[in-house]
Amino acid sequence: MFTGIIETLGEITAISKEGKNIHFTVKSGITDELKVDQSIAHDGVCLTAVEVADEHHVVTAIAETLRKTNLEGWKEGTQVNLERCMPMTGRFDGHIVQGHVDTTGEVTEIYEEDGSWRYFFKHPVGLDYVTVPKGSITINGVSLTVVDSSEKGFSVAIIPYTYEHTGFKNFKVGERVNLEFDIIGKYVKELLKRQNAQN
Repeated sequence: MFTGIIETLGEITAISKEGKNIHFTVKSGITDELKVDQSIAHDGVCLTAVEVADEHHVVTAIAETLRKTNLEGWKEGTQVNLERCMPMTGRFDGHIVQGHVDTTGEVTEIYEEDGSWRYFFKHPVGLDYVTVPKGSITINGVSLTVVDSSEKGFSVAIIPYTYEHTGFKNFKVGERVNLEFDIIGKYVKELLKRQNAQN
């Protein structure tokens, strides 16, 4: 489990394909603290370290992961948000993040607001893709609070620290991002669905 509080940025330094799988080599400042078989969120996608050496670790994305995320768009030099799993003794600073991306969204507008930034996103319409004002959303692994919400999209406000220390500073209109919707909302939706089916 993750909390959506990004530890550092990593850089994709090599990409190789093996069948339908893609192996990504990532360079970061936390590599010396990683171990093989450890789960790490990369732009919100939970991936397992299969190799760790020097400043680099390697993760593998399978076909199902590639279908649900923006990983096929990564290139050498792409910066990704990194977060290790939450320790049992850690503080819960963000919200419950599983690292299981639901779908991708698209940046539609970016506004600078004299010290902060407002980002607008659109996403597919569906009962699984629900946001509410002041609710939680995970964008490329970053735990954020929803500002505006509609059936087709939402906006978030970004403080300077988040802007500087995550990939948000690299976003452009049209950028494809990984979205994980709030797990509590998913459970509520499923419970209501089952309740309605029984009536």
